[in-house]
Amino acid sequence: MRKLIVSLVFMALVALGVTGCGPRASPAAAPRAPTPTSAPALPTPPPSAPPEEGGEAVGFQLTSSAFASGEMIPPEYSCDGEDISPPLVWSDPPEDTQSFALIVDDPDAPLGAWVHWVLYNLPAGTRGLPQGVPPDSELPDGSRQGENNWRRLGYDGPCPTGGTHNYSFRLHALDTVLDLAAGATKEQLLQAMEGHILAQAELKGRYAR
Repeated sequence: MRKLIVSLVFMALVALGVTGCGPRASPAAAPRAPTPTSAPALPTPPPSAPPEEGGEAVGFQLTSSAFASGEMIPPEYSCDGEDISPPLVWSDPPEDTQSFALIVDDPDAPLGAWVHWVLYNLPAGTRGLPQGVPPDSELPDGSRQGENNWRRLGYDGPCPTGGTHNYSFRLHALDTVLDLAAGATKEQLLQAMEGHILAQAELKGRYAR
């Protein structure tokens, strides 16, 4: 009788999963879905700052019929062609504009930005430049040309030693006519323009050899 009772007790323990090797692992449960939590709040963007001096004014744009912004500059405007300046056109600047100044340079040049053209004191009513501006120190409209990095007056086009370079045509609308003689360098022009830039329009081009 005692053996029967012991056998029944042992069978009951086996059925409950209790043995000398520890508790039996329970069947794998389905992964628990994470408890929904609120997404962290994104930082509030700072209020828009007013345009910095020299920033591009709304509606003030510089374009060329020779190439679209970001596109390749045709060879005729480079040292591989006629090396003449491309035609440029711009829209109305801010109301207080008294003159314009143009700087063309190559920021990809190995020794730093290489200056291709410096032109300033363009009359406020001017809205474009024809193709092939002559390299005169002073033009018929009274505007003056500065010295590029070849130490020449007027425009000298793209002439990279190799690869593709970017070229920037930056037109500055100024609140004054500069008291700056012809032949000024880019650095001298930038210094003279300081505190007088109302807006800036930019046209970018590329050239490869």
